[in-house]
Amino acid sequence: MSRLPRIQHRDLHGIVLLDKPLGLSSNQALQSVRRLLRAAKGGHTGALDPLATGLLPLCFGEATKLAGSLLGARKAYLAECRLGITTDTADSEGEIVQQRVVPELDEVTIETALARLRGHILQVPPMYSALKQDGERLYAKARRGEIVEVAPREVDVYRLDLLARNSDTLKLLVECGSGTYVRSLAVDLGEDLGCGAHLTALRRIWVEPFREPRMVTLEQLEQAAEQGDEALLAWLLPVAAGLSDLPEVQLDESQSMAISRGQPIQLDPPPPAGRCAAFASDGALLALLELDAEGRTRILRGFNLPPD
Repeated sequence: MSRLPRIQHRDLHGIVLLDKPLGLSSNQALQSVRRLLRAAKGGHTGALDPLATGLLPLCFGEATKLAGSLLGARKAYLAECRLGITTDTADSEGEIVQQRVVPELDEVTIETALARLRGHILQVPPMYSALKQDGERLYAKARRGEIVEVAPREVDVYRLDLLARNSDTLKLLVECGSGTYVRSLAVDLGEDLGCGAHLTALRRIWVEPFREPRMVTLEQLEQAAEQGDEALLAWLLPVAAGLSDLPEVQLDESQSMAISRGQPIQLDPPPPAGRCAAFASDGALLALLELDAEGRTRILRGFNLPPD
């Protein structure tokens, strides 16, 4: 019995803006793209449930150093929730645990309930989630039938708007910070409306700094792979794309050498304090820096990218 040839992995550095399909976990999607690219190293920037579709930035090579920053970035979703039915997973993949009559709801009542879920709020994560408690994922405990008290967490919901209503279904626009569970927003909204709810569809439409992402599907990547490397790698954004929302600082040769060695430098005149992307005179990305008010630098992430 012949064996399939082993994939010859290679060093690739960059970001793919995947349009994750329905039914795949984020890790399954990552491994599929990594196999097509033959990338030696890869990671995703925050899981999407199998139920969810949409933007999943995938980082390869040196771009994996940005995964934490993108994980904590602001995100936006299109969500759909069904009123009157509560499930054990807070979405349509779970078992129904309660059914209630949906009361007459006008726009003022719905808007009042939505308003309570905006801003800096406390949210209880769903029991079926990847959060860990005592070193174990919550979903593993839930599948064994364990009753676990999950502590509420502070999250930020910047926008929560009603886009459309059809009978017992609400379509919402959600703009939120890191750690926010849209499933929990659906549950809390349903309870506030007195009838319960669960999430039936979720699509992530952007993640900062990719506000208008040119996403690619797995099918498109597979077709590109058949055409050859040039077509496939056209979907690989440079590592610097993950820092496109930050100010840029151009360094001279001596400054670039110091940063490459992990040494702090003094920028004069000092740019505005905060994070910035530092580039060498030839355009190579060197580091993600933190600047103080006097122009002193602290290296948050250094990049070792090969020359173009």
